Amino acid sequence: MPAETRGDSAVKFEKPLTNARESKIIELLNKGVQIPNPQSVEISNDIDSDRISADNVVIHSGCKIFGSKTLILENTRLGYEGPVTIENCQIGSNVELKGGFFSGAVFLDKVQCGLGAHVREGTILEEQAGIAHTVALKQTILFPFVTLGSLINFCDCLMAGGTSRKNHSEVGSSYIHFNFTPSQDKATPSLIGDVPRGVMLNQNPIFLGGQGGIVGPCRLGFGITAAAGTIVRKDETRSDRLIMGGAGKEGNVAFSPGKYPSEKRIVINNVVYIANLIALRQWYDQVRSLFISSHFPRVLLEALQEKVNLAIEERINRLEAVCRKKPIDDRQDQASKSLKQRLELYEHWPELKESFSALPGEAAAADLRDQFLSSVGQGISTCGRDYIRVIQGLDPADSRIGTLWLQRIIDEIIAKSKKILPSFN
Repeated sequence: MPAETRGDSAVKFEKPLTNARESKIIELLNKGVQIPNPQSVEISNDIDSDRISADNVVIHSGCKIFGSKTLILENTRLGYEGPVTIENCQIGSNVELKGGFFSGAVFLDKVQCGLGAHVREGTILEEQAGIAHTVALKQTILFPFVTLGSLINFCDCLMAGGTSRKNHSEVGSSYIHFNFTPSQDKATPSLIGDVPRGVMLNQNPIFLGGQGGIVGPCRLGFGITAAAGTIVRKDETRSDRLIMGGAGKEGNVAFSPGKYPSEKRIVINNVVYIANLIALRQWYDQVRSLFISSHFPRVLLEALQEKVNLAIEERINRLEAVCRKKPIDDRQDQASKSLKQRLELYEHWPELKESFSALPGEAAAADLRDQFLSSVGQGISTCGRDYIRVIQGLDPADSRIGTLWLQRIIDEIIAKSKKILPSFN
């Protein structure tokens, strides 16, 4: 390698570097990390070398790695197609980040991200999920196997479905999740699949055809196919449906940003999304924690827990921005159901917000939880700590018990929110 020499003596560079930068790179090289062109790499002083594996980790030219929370496990390859910038990401085993910017995200085993990725905080890509080139993610959670094509903006979503890399949920190229409104809020998360069934890795895949989009907040069931070019504007929680969209309707009507046509749908969809995140937190706490191993160390589990907690906080804050808008005194609207809902949201938001923390899900359906965890423990005894193999190897009856446990958590949260907001029933 022309830029450095190996041996018993310290690594030497052809051109001088700043002492701090040189010291950190030499430390990683001597540890065994492969950096073919160290002159082109930037690694910040706060990087903890103990959190970067020496086992077949390759850092190609032009890469920049920042942040004391950064974790890089074995067989990871960075920057093969173009420069990669990493900032406080936790990267599992066998991951390929081929080019782009990655900050505050978690990548589990065998994730692949193509050139031009822009992946920001609150994002989780679980095992074997993947994105092609030029994809933007933020506050996005992709369950195992979910695949996104190219030229996609898919922020503020959770997507599940599929059983393998050959039978996976997919988003076609040039797809957009519309997550910002004329009222300048982002209370727009879309739930594509759900947590209670999605974590079992046994559901029909969801296909969102290219050149299309979803207007958040929206909910879609498993097995949904949205034809190419379709803009999905309505919930479809039934399974195995084909959604076809035609040309948009023309119109020119009076419009006031900030006055929502349907508070009920916006609020209910946000509550359902938050409830699913709380169920996912329980899944990470109770189930994922059983799979700690050299390939899934506790620090990676803690990263998942941190990100889902941040996701819950984000969604609560975004919903608060809607609920805390004081209703406008409109005499023509004083007797309407819509005004009653707006007033109820404004007055009872503190109580609703408190309900999300008062129902963490730990006590919900404890009998079902314990029964399910026992089945998972038996699977680990048979198959080892191979997460996908164990979960997919569960008896269907055991998977249903796990789904009932998580759904009970969600149902309790939704029921309490409807007691606080009776006009939303």
